[in-house]
This record gives sequence, structure tokens and C-alpha cells, in this order.
Amino acid sequence: MKLLLLAGTREAREVAAWLNGAKLPAVASFAGVTQDPELPAIATRVGGFGGAAGFRAYLQEERITHVLDATHPFAARISARSAQIACELGVTYCQLLRPAWEPGPGDVWHMIASEEDAAQHIPQGARVFLATGRQTLERYANLADRELICRQIDPPTGPFPFPNGRFHIARPPFTVEAERALFTELAIDWLVVKNAGGAASATKLTAARELGIPVAMIARPPQPPGRKVASAQEAIAWLKSQNA
Repeated sequence: MKLLLLAGTREAREVAAWLNGAKLPAVASFAGVTQDPELPAIATRVGGFGGAAGFRAYLQEERITHVLDATHPFAARISARSAQIACELGVTYCQLLRPAWEPGPGDVWHMIASEEDAAQHIPQGARVFLATGRQTLERYANLADRELICRQIDPPTGPFPFPNGRFHIARPPFTVEAERALFTELAIDWLVVKNAGGAASATKLTAARELGIPVAMIARPPQPPGRKVASAQEAIAWLKSQNA
């Protein structure tokens, strides 16, 4: 067994820590979107594979037998490509997909299909906190006449793409108390979030609920068919079964 762990999430780090202790042959791959990512103790690679052809060649050259896809739930193209090529090559594929968030009592959520749809709900003059990262920032062009604040981990390499916005630089984890204080300090009226799931990043939703801030919740993209696990613990159990 030789595993390729498509990493970038908290769950991937947990799996990598177990792999290091278990001494299983594995490589963790990071897309390279975040500067100076927290790398695990196992062998790592950072950067893209060079498209579908490059990914296929990597699996073959490195004699990968198993792929555990623990990328972000919104890394739809990566997951679709990985599942398809693994299937074509006879490589065992499993996706670690944490459960989506569901609204609870006190939540004021507006479910939307894409970033562009947020403008249908957010009124003009609102101060909007974008917790969706810089990669899709261009899709908020129709949120003119609102004030936009986009949180990202790394300092920006260029100016904010719209005159009505600015960046807020911060690195997780974020506690509920910190999120509540931040939203209060910034006088946030609306929160825009991708439905990534997971307890660690749900703190902003708890803070929004406590402050009565409405949320525009972007639905997940379609996921590839195939074996799925919902947690690092389930992924580890699957790996144990594969290595038995």
C-alpha cells in the first residue's frame, strides 16, 4: 500500500499524524494556495500536478495504490479529477467529506447557489463580511453599494478588486468569542459563508447567531461518486482496513 493524501484541511492533518505514527508509506499533497502551510511529519509535496495528465503520471510513477481525498468540500474540480483518474487506473479512492452545516434555532440563513446570488438578499448599504476567501472574490462584483470586508490568511498581493472593499488578514483558529468581538467591532450586518462544514470553522456561525447577523450560505458543489468517510477517525479506520 502507498497512499496519496490530498491535504489542506484539519482532518487531513489528523490523518497525516496517524500515518506518521503508523509508519505507512504515504505522501501528503498541498495545492499551494496558502503560503507557509502547516506541513505534517510525513513526506509532502506542494503545488499542482500539472492538470489531469500530470496527476495520472504522478500516480503511475510513484506507484500510488490508494488516494484519500481530504481536500476542502469546495475543491470540486480537484475531487472530480482525482476520483475519475483513480478509477481509470484502478487506484483505490476514498473522499473524506465532513458533513455540511445545518441551520438550528436562532439561525437566520439564506441558502444560495453561488457567490453571485448573495446580492439578491443583501440590501444596499450593508456592511458584509466575506468568509469565503480571495479565490472567488471576483464573483462579488454585483455587491456594489455594500461595504465588503474579505478575510484571508495571507497578506494580499494586490489591491482589493472593488473600491467598496478591503481585506482583513487573520489566521485561524477563531474562537466564538473572537468572532463575536470582531463582528461587533466591524459593525457587520451580513455574513457570507461557504458550507464547508466542520466544528472548527463553525464559530463564525455561532457568533452570527448570537449577534442576530443574517447569513448567506453558499451550497456545496456536486461531489464525485465513490467511497466516502465523514471524519478523520473514519478515514483512519478505512486505512486500517485497507492495510490489513
